[in-house]
Amino acid sequence: MRWLRVLPLVMAVSLLTAATEPVLVPEVSQRDIQIQYGFTGAELLLFGAIVYPGGTPPSRDSDIVVILKGPPQSIILREKQKIAGIWINAASTEFRSAPGYYAVASSRPIEKIVDKRTAAIYEFGLSNLQLSPAGSIDPAEQRRFLSGLVDLNTREGLYKQQDGSVEILEGVLYQARLSIPASVPTGTYTAETFLVRDGQVLAAAVREIEVRKFGFELFVAAMAEYQPFLYGVSAVLISLALGWLGGVLFRKV
Repeated sequence: MRWLRVLPLVMAVSLLTAATEPVLVPEVSQRDIQIQYGFTGAELLLFGAIVYPGGTPPSRDSDIVVILKGPPQSIILREKQKIAGIWINAASTEFRSAPGYYAVASSRPIEKIVDKRTAAIYEFGLSNLQLSPAGSIDPAEQRRFLSGLVDLNTREGLYKQQDGSVEILEGVLYQARLSIPASVPTGTYTAETFLVRDGQVLAAAVREIEVRKFGFELFVAAMAEYQPFLYGVSAVLISLALGWLGGVLFRKV
């Protein structure tokens, strides 16, 4: 039934647009994701339609690449080094605008859709993320830290690449599913959809998604940010109360 949400947009674009290039009409299953108690993650359905001039798909197949990312954040990476049997912080670097979450889905493997230069321009794939370091850094060292960041966030489910997971129906309708883990940061996300044919990006469209805390989680986050002293005191008191209660129950057992 979700396809029905796209049909009015497709009709409007077909009637009002005299474009000579194809147009993307994207949609997402959720525009507002609320993180509250018991939140275990969410699955987003990104779907839409490709409107071709004249309403007829070309004889050559097209590809779809979908990127969901956000929010950008400053992050400091520190490299661990073992000295005399002890792990200590060694080299470090800071990235000014690393996405807290990044997922890319495509109808075929990225390397079969576009060349390396185009993939780098549009940030197609984990190996093509373009992060801005704070200050000067050796390119080789930057690549090493970037690889470490990608590996860390991939293991935590915050970065992912899903080649071949976008379905294209009749050359016109498409859909992709992306999972969002419970640890995802709050903020504004962008769902970018790209139409690619013969290695060229023919059309692109963006939808925004808001991820925010709700209920008790929102209260705790607000206390931690705006009343850090009271938040700290409350956390200590709760810990003491739980410890005392545990001791009482243990004596009764």
